[in-house]
Amino acid sequence: MTTSEATQSPCRSGKVAIVGVGSVGATIAHTLMLQGLATEIVLIDAHRAKCEAEVKDLNHGRRFAPPVRITAGVVDDCRDAEIVIVTAGARQKPGQTRLDLTQTNVGIFRDLIPAISAAAPDAILLVVSNPVDVLTYAARKWYCGPRGRVIGSGTVLDSSRFVSLLAERLGVAVRNVHGYIIGEHGESELPLWSSVHIGVIPLDEYRPPDRPPLDESERAALFDAVRSAAAEIIAAKGATNWAVGLAVARIVEAIRRDENAVLTVSRLIEDYCGISDVCLSVPCLVNRHGASPPLPIPMTDAERQALRASAELLRQAARAAGL
Repeated sequence: MTTSEATQSPCRSGKVAIVGVGSVGATIAHTLMLQGLATEIVLIDAHRAKCEAEVKDLNHGRRFAPPVRITAGVVDDCRDAEIVIVTAGARQKPGQTRLDLTQTNVGIFRDLIPAISAAAPDAILLVVSNPVDVLTYAARKWYCGPRGRVIGSGTVLDSSRFVSLLAERLGVAVRNVHGYIIGEHGESELPLWSSVHIGVIPLDEYRPPDRPPLDESERAALFDAVRSAAAEIIAAKGATNWAVGLAVARIVEAIRRDENAVLTVSRLIEDYCGISDVCLSVPCLVNRHGASPPLPIPMTDAERQALRASAELLRQAARAAGL
């Protein structure tokens, strides 16, 4: 976080606006409600009747959750929001990659983001729509706030999938497995195997009780399961929503509680591992100001090369969309 970014005080209203109330947006609202992470939630969607129905449905359960005010609104109702979450856009269909959505969703953002910026210039803008890295780059271009205050959900969920599968394979509590997926939230993402730790023990030195160590073929299969997870879920039920709702809630929690949590959110990268002028995910500190510049993390030469290749793919996608 630069000094100029940190000195511009963000809004601290406790109000969260969610723009786009499909399955992902509605699930995020439900998760924030249950976890008590907002004092007010405003749902905004072009399909007004559905939006109002979601609000009504959520409000009927307020007795069973921490106090929160939930309303339906329009983009102007983002005013005074502490966080604006954007899930609006075309949904990924079976057989599509996230980058296949680029042209359509950049077109939606071209009008949507300036309108949000006019209504809530002091909010933190959290992009969840796909392709999240390209759309975070677009949002950064059209949003008036400091660069660290425009972030994408990035590979927070991918990293959770990664450590969850590792924990299951090694027979360890998932909270004691530390590892990250970085780069694109998509096909070119990469695992940082070199920095995975089980507790304080590097993965290469860890010997799980009653089972063999993880070999190279298992590592490749496990990462493939992480990378293909969303496509498999979309093919079976049409969308991913529950885990992404929890991942976004974790980001919101870090912001609202000013945690300085280390999360792999997507943000604008400048002069990092030879990478500039692109949004992608690397570990950052997330707090009430948004996301800090990326943390310096150890990488092998192969990991660094793969990250640069991921960045180049995203840069080309952004340029092809006219950004």
